[in-house]
Amino acid sequence: MLKLLKLRGMEIVAVVVVLGALLGAGSVVHAEVVKIDGSSTVYPITEAVAEDFQIAKNGAVKVTVGISGTGGGFKKFCRGEIDIANASRPILKKEMDDCKAAGVQYVEMPVAYDALTVVVNPKNDWVKAITVAELKKIWEPDAQGKITSWNQVNPAWPDNPINLYGPGADSGTFDYFTEAVVGKAKSSRGDFTASEDDNVLVQGVASNKNGLGFFGFAYYSENQKKVKALAVDGGKGSIIPSIKTVEDGSYQPLSRPIFIYVNVKAAEKPGVKEFVEFYMKKGPALVREVKYFPLPAQAYTTNLEHLNKKRVGTVFNGQPEVGLKIDELLKREASL
Repeated sequence: MLKLLKLRGMEIVAVVVVLGALLGAGSVVHAEVVKIDGSSTVYPITEAVAEDFQIAKNGAVKVTVGISGTGGGFKKFCRGEIDIANASRPILKKEMDDCKAAGVQYVEMPVAYDALTVVVNPKNDWVKAITVAELKKIWEPDAQGKITSWNQVNPAWPDNPINLYGPGADSGTFDYFTEAVVGKAKSSRGDFTASEDDNVLVQGVASNKNGLGFFGFAYYSENQKKVKALAVDGGKGSIIPSIKTVEDGSYQPLSRPIFIYVNVKAAEKPGVKEFVEFYMKKGPALVREVKYFPLPAQAYTTNLEHLNKKRVGTVFNGQPEVGLKIDELLKREASL
């Protein structure tokens, strides 16, 4: 202490600041940590919930939210490395088996609906709508190295190169899109710019006049000056993605539920359980805030009932599904 008093005033302040930082770091170490990873589509919702929750808890609980794609998130989840998985598709059979082998039980919680959105560059003045058949012609495996210009897809379009951007193979959005458009999950050409981070895809299409890509509606909504959404014709006319067309079920086949999966054992920890309760209470408003489509209020109540009663499992039996409407989803989840 005597030596400390002999230091110059500035040095004393510096020592005090360092000590304060160390003490502060110690308190952070003791904070409970909720670990989340997975879908970049679900990320904006979960991150918004995490920010508000941490403020409400005054730092007593820390929430980390990563982006490794739905498939990447489930790998970590089924190894018990994370508490919650963000998922833009239901859990698949192999993932169910992996979780079972590791003794990981989970509650499936739909948290919103998404309109998977097909976008082009704003300078693209030749296409406003696209059919599912045309999308298949672009993205199917046989298109690789063959369908390389717009006029090969539709002769009314120009002889310009077509540059493609899409989620990577670990993405649930990639799984859903290929199932809905090509007819088989993960069945796709490989010669496109791929990323699990949707912001990378936005920037790719935004910087390329001949670009075409697809990702979750929230990323389109936040970047409407950079990219242009196409109306999609699934056989009943061209429909633009919107709140109305998602809620009435007319934007098909690219409307889909998105989820979080909660590890039941992890939910026994106070921080995880409080976070999930906060998610179901505040989630609907935040879903709307980040430009997705909230479910009816009963859905969030049902999610918590399932957690409290430990009603584990999935209503999808490990199989991908396309075209599931909101009311159909809720009937299933209620009977879990």
